[in-house]
Amino acid sequence: MSTEPGAAGGRNPTANTTSLLRIMNERAVYERIRLLGPVSRPELAAATGLSKPTISLALADLEQAGLVLSVGHRTGNAGRAALLYKIRPEAGWVIGLDVGREWVRAALVDLSGEIAVREDVRSRAGGATALIGQLGRIVDDLAAAADGAITNIVLGTPGVHDVENRRLHLAPNLPGWDRPGVTGRLAERLPVPFAIENDIALAALGEQGYGLGAGLRHFVYVSIGTGIGMGIIVDGELYRGARGAAGEIAFLPMGEADPLAHAPQTRRHGMLESVASAPGVVATAQRLGMTGQITAKRVFDAARAGDPVAERAVAHEADHVTRALAGVVALLDPELVVLGGGIGGHGADVLLGAVRDRLETMTPLGPPRIEVSPLGDDAVVLGALATGLATARALVFDRAISGAQPA
Repeated sequence: MSTEPGAAGGRNPTANTTSLLRIMNERAVYERIRLLGPVSRPELAAATGLSKPTISLALADLEQAGLVLSVGHRTGNAGRAALLYKIRPEAGWVIGLDVGREWVRAALVDLSGEIAVREDVRSRAGGATALIGQLGRIVDDLAAAADGAITNIVLGTPGVHDVENRRLHLAPNLPGWDRPGVTGRLAERLPVPFAIENDIALAALGEQGYGLGAGLRHFVYVSIGTGIGMGIIVDGELYRGARGAAGEIAFLPMGEADPLAHAPQTRRHGMLESVASAPGVVATAQRLGMTGQITAKRVFDAARAGDPVAERAVAHEADHVTRALAGVVALLDPELVVLGGGIGGHGADVLLGAVRDRLETMTPLGPPRIEVSPLGDDAVVLGALATGLATARALVFDRAISGAQPA
């Protein structure tokens, strides 16, 4: 078999270059429609810098691929009414899950980012088998609402996902998930490939996309609840570290003088988490003399009401949190610290004043802003959706456009 001069392996370099440019133009138009839509051809030409004929060609290809659709004309202007375009939302679907010890929070979104279904259920986290079954059933329910057309799934879990051994490290609140192969069993149960991200890292991304972190280059999200963790945004990007364990502040050596710091489970949970998480608050209140059925919520409610024992327990908590944040500020110099989680969010009104005051004397240039997340319990699932949507939009485009281009 001979090869024509100017060809490489039977392929025409000029045709390949033209095809690549066409895909690049279509991707640029698609992204602008997603960001600006409904949008007209002249507006797309102005936003992308592409010529009107190029815009028209790209729109024709995108419509044929089922990625965009026309949605009527803009009225109210003199002259010919402009035809408007938007992305076709149902071209792809994403499921986001926040998998915790107490709750599984899940949502289904289309490519526009609009939430179609929400489902929050008590977690069956007592064992890996039961929780895998529960996650599978939740995904099945959400997938049915999308006629089974799920593009991808993102799960937020405590700890760090060991992809090679298919297990979670540093996730003591999910018993059994540290065993090799457990996430492989989950993969067998779910209908499409999925990604596992640290839940607090996803909460930081949720805060970046939907909350107080929007537009900021450097901030941290600190969750204080059943566990303790931190998501780090540096230069506008999530910082994971060399092994994906950046932000595992549960293991900061804080509170050495606290009896809880030397409890049998400290190595598994980390010293800071042992003294400052919700179980730590409960144990501290018990040690100080609070009686009856104690929860972290009860301790904070009692402190608000002026109970002296509860106030002392909360003072211990404020001290632990302040020392941890002082280390974070000294190392990362964030613009903002966002507090979330059961204590960081719901108990922050009791903690914030003391933490802010103490940090004034413990940080080199004064403390950054410290605020409570407006996203509440939805931060992780919103971060999962934001991450999944970025992947899904690229996948849907590549399958519809790149795969359809001639070689």
